[in-house]
Amino acid sequence: MGALAIQVDERVRDVRFTEDTISVDLMDGRSIAVPLVWYPRLLNASPEQLAQWEICGGGYGIHWEALDEDLSTEGMLRGAPAPEARAS
Repeated sequence: MGALAIQVDERVRDVRFTEDTISVDLMDGRSIAVPLVWYPRLLNASPEQLAQWEICGGGYGIHWEALDEDLSTEGMLRGAPAPEARAS
């Protein structure tokens, strides 16, 4: 590998919210932004609940204990909404 080889690292660095989106910053510098309507538990959560996330799954997941919600960077990159969002 040369000095300019790109290192892909899909582990979570940070999580941010707007009124309509969740954005996840990855360790390799990329950011994923997806609509909150894809994740009804997050959409209906309070700002305090949203702020209580923790990294899980070896760095590739995000967990909200109080909301019983888990997301993976793989699913977000693939564009996979929560099953209950697809049913609506």
